Amino acid sequence: METNRTKPDIALIRQFVQRKDEQAFVTLVNRYKDLALSVAISVLKDKTWAEDAVQEAFVKVYHSLPSLRRKAHFKTWFYRIVINTCYNERKRRRITMEYGEATQPEATAPPQQNKLRKEDQKHYINLALKQLKPDEALVLRMFYLLELRIKEIERATGFSKAKIKVDLHRGRQNISQTLRALLGAEIEDLL
Repeated sequence: METNRTKPDIALIRQFVQRKDEQAFVTLVNRYKDLALSVAISVLKDKTWAEDAVQEAFVKVYHSLPSLRRKAHFKTWFYRIVINTCYNERKRRRITMEYGEATQPEATAPPQQNKLRKEDQKHYINLALKQLKPDEALVLRMFYLLELRIKEIERATGFSKAKIKVDLHRGRQNISQTLRALLGAEIEDLL
């Protein structure tokens, strides 16, 4: 028997729109909340602000879902709402950060073990992502974490294919440099 947890997005959307099944929407929220937060942190560089933006994005989705025409593209449509909400939040808060030197990570010594634990890997990757420009961090997260194709990133962000490729290239270089500065020889354990 198929449960809400195993249903595809399109089935949950139909269930929510046609039957006003709130639980179907809750399932969508649970399915996408962590990844949406990750995207929001890429843009806003602050977890609290990112949580607020994600919550606002879900409210927008809740009200707009019945008007979604191409339900097969829910994921990219949703991420577009999250991204636009985050950029609006940046403007509203007038966030103007300098990336790189102005956001140097707190001094933390790399672990002394031969292998970095998963928690350590996440910590250092997130630390490095915070130092990237928002567009670079966003595109890297969408490509690697969300496993979106360039075409999907194009639809979700509104960026051109060329910009996405440039941001991916620069983001990879910048995150590599940042991780090398943070970890030194321990970088090999992360990779």
